[in-house]
Amino acid sequence: MRRRDFITLLGGTVVAWPLVARAQQPAKLPTVGFLGAGTPSTYSQWAFRQGLDEAGYVEGRNVTIEYRWAEGQYDRLPAMATELVQRQVAAIVTFPIPAAIAAKAATATIPIVFNVAGDPVKLGLVASLARPGSNATGVNSFLAELGAKQLGLLHELLPKAARIGLLVNPSNANVEGVTKDVMAAAATLGVQIDVVQASDSREIEAAFATLVRNKANALLIGSDVFFSSRRVQLATLTTRHAIPAVQNVREFAEVGVYTGRILKGAKPADLPVVQSTKFEFVINLPTARALGIEIPPTLLARADEVIE
Repeated sequence: MRRRDFITLLGGTVVAWPLVARAQQPAKLPTVGFLGAGTPSTYSQWAFRQGLDEAGYVEGRNVTIEYRWAEGQYDRLPAMATELVQRQVAAIVTFPIPAAIAAKAATATIPIVFNVAGDPVKLGLVASLARPGSNATGVNSFLAELGAKQLGLLHELLPKAARIGLLVNPSNANVEGVTKDVMAAAATLGVQIDVVQASDSREIEAAFATLVRNKANALLIGSDVFFSSRRVQLATLTTRHAIPAVQNVREFAEVGVYTGRILKGAKPADLPVVQSTKFEFVINLPTARALGIEIPPTLLARADEVIE
């Protein structure tokens, strides 16, 4: 081969390489923004990914997920939501109520899939459960509405308890509804409710000091991701002060399924809000024994799970 021909061939190859490399670049994966008001430990990411998988999307293979965690500092959520919007994500998954409200305020076009404990209609997230009519849809877990039911269980467990504390986070939009429902149930049962508030660890300590001072017989912990993220602190304080407590912390996978459907082209406005139909009743026997409480056989029989 002549030197001139070799140089020409080499030059042609060099020019062709970028074209071949460009042609082999994979298509850009859709990005889902995940806006959480708590920490990674307060949300079942496994359940969320399982739901995505059922819809045909696997993180790292055909979808990427950008997580933002406010770690219980709800005032950080608006900036985080705006950041995800600026990233032009394909959808924003939110948990719980404060994150959903922040995302809804940040965008009217990017699809939002929420998991909220309260009524999404009353919260202004959707027009109706059957026809959301906006860029948001998701799951209503009814946790905020379970306060009255949980109070009933506490009363059944401790029928002589005349004074029960209700711990709520004043920064959560569901606080008024939860308080109202529990107060109404308390009037029916003939028990007194002491409402205590906390939005950080120091205030939780202060709230327990108030409960001890008021000689509360039990504690109902309101539905709030901040309290879920502080469950170790709460468990320690309830044990230390011998105050029986009830709390809900379980999550669901439907959010992942809906996110997958939206990535495939479905519109949030056309996806009815999913409502939870199954609720689990879990009893922790070691804690009950430590507090000197004997669980009635009727409650044990109704429990979905008894922790031995």
